[in-house]
Amino acid sequence: MFKHYLITRFNLKNPEWDVTKNNETLLTDEWMEDRMWLFENFCFPSVVAQSNTNFTWLLFFDTSTPDRFKVQIENLIARKENIKAFFINGMPAFYPEIQNYIRKDSEEKKYLITSRIDNDDCIHKNFITEVQNKFNSQEYQAVDVIKGYSLQVKPQYILGKKEHIFNPFISLIEKNENPKTVWFNDHTLWKKETRITQITDKRLWMSIIHEKNKVNEFDGYDNVKWSSINNDFIVSEKLNQLIEKEIIPYKNWLFLSLKNRLYVKMVLFSKKLKKAIGLYKIK
Repeated sequence: MFKHYLITRFNLKNPEWDVTKNNETLLTDEWMEDRMWLFENFCFPSVVAQSNTNFTWLLFFDTSTPDRFKVQIENLIARKENIKAFFINGMPAFYPEIQNYIRKDSEEKKYLITSRIDNDDCIHKNFITEVQNKFNSQEYQAVDVIKGYSLQVKPQYILGKKEHIFNPFISLIEKNENPKTVWFNDHTLWKKETRITQITDKRLWMSIIHEKNKVNEFDGYDNVKWSSINNDFIVSEKLNQLIEKEIIPYKNWLFLSLKNRLYVKMVLFSKKLKKAIGLYKIK
């Protein structure tokens, strides 16, 4: 009935995105080593551990990726039949390559589901299942998972709840007729779409905050024990033990939690209100 693709861009060169939030140059070997560490310890194990394997993960790397990283990537995905790696010529080639592959690979399916995940983030083991549960032969329907967690890993480990509307974990269900895919829009632009449903009863993603984020800052809140979620958010065993050992006690960041809670709730309310009263331009 449908084919589901999870899609990740990795180190694609983009003239509009060349520095981190700390003004460090992106896509250097040092950046790539750091990003591969995040990918191997957070993103990759969480996707491989999905309870539902009825999906294909498409990973897009730049053709300029050094050989040692290519070998590392190929070794990582070896014998993983539902993971495909592509080496393409930067961001301009990204969207056309997605469309070309999916058009050929899914021609026998009437519907498509496409989901996105950043290479430094993490998803709940039932993420794929929960998105597919929203499938009802819709011609065009975005699926926005509002609730998740925020985990800061550098310079110190802090874990909290997080709500984020129109976030980087969005999915799109559509009829397989000249499909647009979820990467047709940047995730922030889905606020303009009227054909969108929200999953609000489960926390299904974990945003990883680190020193080389382009934009994100830690804004998690509340007292969340790592031991209460680590069976649902699968990370490498090394990081599982490290987080449990190094995570900061809630009492040490209580004031920050209260401030973050107020900020997150205000932003969420503001975006929902703007959407409800039509301040976002409708397509």
